[in-house]
Amino acid sequence: MNNFRKIRTMNNIRGLWLCAALFLGLNSPALMTQAWAGPGHDHGDESQPAAAGNGPSRLPDGSVFLPKPAQRQIGVRTALIAAADLPRAFELAGKVVMDPNAGGLVQATQSGRIEAGPRGLPSAGQAVRKGDILAYVLPSVGAIERSGQAAQLAELRSARALAEKRLTRLRDLADTVPRKEIDTAEAELSSLTERVSAIGGGLSTREALIAPVSGVIASAKAVAGQVVDAREIVFEVVNPARLYIEALAYDIEAATSIASATLALGTERVALQYVGSARSLREQALPVMFRAEGAALGKLAVGQSVRVFVQSTGKVRGHSVPAAALVKSPANQTTVWVKTAPERFESRPVTLEPLDGTAVAVTSGLKDGERVVTQAASLVNQIR
Repeated sequence: MNNFRKIRTMNNIRGLWLCAALFLGLNSPALMTQAWAGPGHDHGDESQPAAAGNGPSRLPDGSVFLPKPAQRQIGVRTALIAAADLPRAFELAGKVVMDPNAGGLVQATQSGRIEAGPRGLPSAGQAVRKGDILAYVLPSVGAIERSGQAAQLAELRSARALAEKRLTRLRDLADTVPRKEIDTAEAELSSLTERVSAIGGGLSTREALIAPVSGVIASAKAVAGQVVDAREIVFEVVNPARLYIEALAYDIEAATSIASATLALGTERVALQYVGSARSLREQALPVMFRAEGAALGKLAVGQSVRVFVQSTGKVRGHSVPAAALVKSPANQTTVWVKTAPERFESRPVTLEPLDGTAVAVTSGLKDGERVVTQAASLVNQIR
């Protein structure tokens, strides 16, 4: 029994020494430097950032990992770029105005009350033709003035009746009365008749408001029974197929070297035809007139504020990039996203100049042959 206890105690001591030896050996610096991971468990090159998972993510260096299925889902599109000599452009603030030869104003020449025309009062957007009667203006006359005209009209009618009777008697005595007296009586009767007609018409005649050109009603400010003043604008008629764009240029030299111009309507461009520049300043700026062309004129309205991009005769070296490719970085820098690998995108700060409204000229920050994100750039920029 005692021998069995001794053997058991010796085995326990040997186990404790073995555990202590193993613990000291594993924590030895020499052994730690010799440790290697098994196949498939190494970390690879730690200098290359790795994406966390298989979903879209922002990598530590600021680039974006975006798998192919996610690219197709958000509609990422890219395009190759190449440097070229692009026209130097500048942006002007413009406003849509009517063509003076294809539009006009309908104003009342006297104060009065509005009455509907033969086809009623026209509404905005209604098509009209030149010469159509849009409305009537019944002159407003004061009570004293109207009573005075009525009294004068009564006197003229009485004088005309006497003139008619006198002419009748002279004609009965034509054999004994000189011919000149009969002629005088006829002339007096004719004069009185015309005066009666003029004064009577002045009390009841309405002024017709007529469409000056063919087109559509741009604005209608008339309501039945409305009282308008003289020279007040009642209707505006425009031809939507013929519009002008008036822009203000604060650089007179740039306004005199215009090669072409475009109007930006979202992602659509409207070609503008240069008409001419004024020769007098207005608000310290030179008015420049353009004629709008194309099917996009239906999207313009008189008085609408627009952006006009004017291309001058000068050139600038750069890359043409769609304006939709521009995004803002967290540092509020203007950047574009460049596709450097099938599933990797990098942000590039750029400097740019205006080009035509739908595209810009990037003068620095890009290289030839790079592939720039042209669609869904804002969605790529939101990946965190």
